[in-house]
Amino acid sequence: MIAAQRRNVIIETLERDGAVSISALAERLETSAVTVRRDLDQLADAGRLTRTHGGAVPFSSARESTYAEKLEQALAEKSAIARAAAKHVHSGDVVALGPGTTTELLAKELSGRSGIRIVTNSLLVAEAMVSSPDIEVIVIGGILRHSIRAFVGGGTVSQLLGLRADTVFLSGNGLAGDFGLSTPAFPVADTDRAMAAGAGKVTALVDHTKVGRRSSVLTVPSEEIDRLITDSGSERSELDALRTAGVDVEVA
Repeated sequence: MIAAQRRNVIIETLERDGAVSISALAERLETSAVTVRRDLDQLADAGRLTRTHGGAVPFSSARESTYAEKLEQALAEKSAIARAAAKHVHSGDVVALGPGTTTELLAKELSGRSGIRIVTNSLLVAEAMVSSPDIEVIVIGGILRHSIRAFVGGGTVSQLLGLRADTVFLSGNGLAGDFGLSTPAFPVADTDRAMAAGAGKVTALVDHTKVGRRSSVLTVPSEEIDRLITDSGSERSELDALRTAGVDVEVA
């Protein structure tokens, strides 16, 4: 069954049942859960449905997913990615953390450390460090983008271009081997790009629900990403494409 046929079946099932699950669709369509996730993501990008943890519900323009809902999606995988990422941070490092649910989890992993410096435009990353007096935290200001709890805009970019970090950890909305790390919003892309420009190493923290996806605005091309930390649910062909582009792929 080709992609268009699968997606028609998904929409028909959604209209009939009011909700769909990845496991049930994979069985009905006789395909993998990874393929179903990709179909659901494509349909969500097209405004045909709203993604939920483990499936989807009908699209409603009146309702936007909350940050808490984003955090719950693939939470176990994101937590494993954050733990793996923390192992790459050492005493004396200057670490830049972009916005996102996975970088927030990484900040919590690092909160018990000492001798590191954190640069971030994320309110939630900064909040995770409130009880960490041995960590110096530099918060970059700007225009608050409420949906990601972070500062963006020209002022944010200007401040970031004057800073240097050993490693930047970025998330995003999609990562594809033939494209790179991407996001749907220009202000977020500009800010993440400036953060990457000031780092010695760029590490992408991307769970399987985003690997293979392409959002509309490129943040960092694949060839400029040094390391990807993901989970075992990511599609192998996409990981191979990223390795071909020179990315060191680590599966948490």
